[in-house]
Amino acid sequence: MEVEKMDENEWKYHGEGNQSLVVSHCQRCVVLRFLKSPPNQNKTSEEILHHLQNIVDFGKLVMKQFFGENYVHHGEIIQLPLDFVRQLCLKIQPERPESRCDKDMDTLSGYAVCLPNLTRLQTYRFVEHRPILCIEIKPKCGFIPFSSHVSQEIKHKVCRYCMHQHLKVANGKWKRPSKYCPLDLFSGNKQRMHFALKSLLQEAQNNLKIFKNGELIFGCKDDQDCASDWNELAHHLKPFFFPANGLVSGPHCTRTIIKELIHVITMALLSSTDTCRAGDMKTIPISQGRSYCEASAFNKELVRNGKHKLESSGLPRGCLLYKTLQAQMLDMLDIEGLYPLYSRVEQYLEEFPEERSMLQIDGPYNEAFYEKLLDLSIEDDGTVAFALTKVQQYRIAMTAKDCSIMIALSPCLQDECSEQRPVVLTSKSRFTFSVSVLDLDLKPYESIPHQYKLDGKIVNYYLKNVQAKDDPVMSSLYKENEDCTLVLHKV
Repeated sequence: MEVEKMDENEWKYHGEGNQSLVVSHCQRCVVLRFLKSPPNQNKTSEEILHHLQNIVDFGKLVMKQFFGENYVHHGEIIQLPLDFVRQLCLKIQPERPESRCDKDMDTLSGYAVCLPNLTRLQTYRFVEHRPILCIEIKPKCGFIPFSSHVSQEIKHKVCRYCMHQHLKVANGKWKRPSKYCPLDLFSGNKQRMHFALKSLLQEAQNNLKIFKNGELIFGCKDDQDCASDWNELAHHLKPFFFPANGLVSGPHCTRTIIKELIHVITMALLSSTDTCRAGDMKTIPISQGRSYCEASAFNKELVRNGKHKLESSGLPRGCLLYKTLQAQMLDMLDIEGLYPLYSRVEQYLEEFPEERSMLQIDGPYNEAFYEKLLDLSIEDDGTVAFALTKVQQYRIAMTAKDCSIMIALSPCLQDECSEQRPVVLTSKSRFTFSVSVLDLDLKPYESIPHQYKLDGKIVNYYLKNVQAKDDPVMSSLYKENEDCTLVLHKV
């Protein structure tokens, strides 16, 4: 890709996180990712290059081992003309949300990571001549903590996401709590998954976005009140699901299209588009885990309807949700059990600061780093090595808890579909699709104290302001005894 021959006006603001800013090309299916830094704290070109190389290596040599070759797109580092980068920065600055403008885009090094645009189909190399629909889902943590280190019993009953919703509303981040519960999505039960996806469509927050031909058509651009306009969304989606225009307009049309959308997302999430030989897997039973959350609105719907049995179907092993859940479950000790181990590593680094590089806290993220993650023992032998392994596993788990899943869909005719292309069917259409995972930067080592304090705030607020007001009607209704299994494999 010869970026220097492209006009900066051919690129547009795509989005950003805490550390980086992304722009996408208007015609080509690529994005450029630039690092950000606070004003007057610019890093040297060598430091920028090293940081970007760590990001690429982590995706390529570590996360691909957990998620699989087809799901992870690590990209490559390229060097750009500085004049092009500066002009591009000026062009996109007015499009950036005010809340993100506390950090500046790197315009001094010229380095960026070139990645595929995951709002486009990734699995096949053919010219895209049809419209592309893409759904981005940030599923969050899909299991209830099973660690014996958990001090508050509520954490064994209510998931982190559902508790955190109430604190976010109290702090003014969102106007209403979402009915979405990650455990419903990760259940593998289609009824629960449909309920979870419908809840996301009702209150998207920053957990669901929908793109058409790379343009955002549904979801929040920033922390704000997200009014879910299903009629407008249905207008965008109707040509995809009912190309012959045989459906009348109105509420019935909207509900039907939304139902079709939820069906397609569910089937794509349960599909396996990545091969993994059973002989490469290492299966280790971890604990008896609860697969439902007492605060889930789905459970309350069951109670209202007089049903008291919660069905659990389980996820197919090859699907991306399953792989995501297994990576999340590397958080075997919970933050409460992890924090003392973090403190042990910190104390060691205070005494021997020169050892930080050898411990690979800041990289390099290579095969040796990955191999250390395979030690799943939870019996503390008092060593720094044990503590560091658990800390690194926790960072991987936190990365998996905050990743995004991208489902790209394109209509295809029956004679165009082959065994090499996964296809999902609706009542009137068929789609070829690709599923990818995004936002796989390793969570910072330094963020662990913040996570520990935040966990306490979330739980304490829920206990004092939510649970105290609720009657404990859910706790005795469901009993489950389900094995949670951690699978590590090489691709």
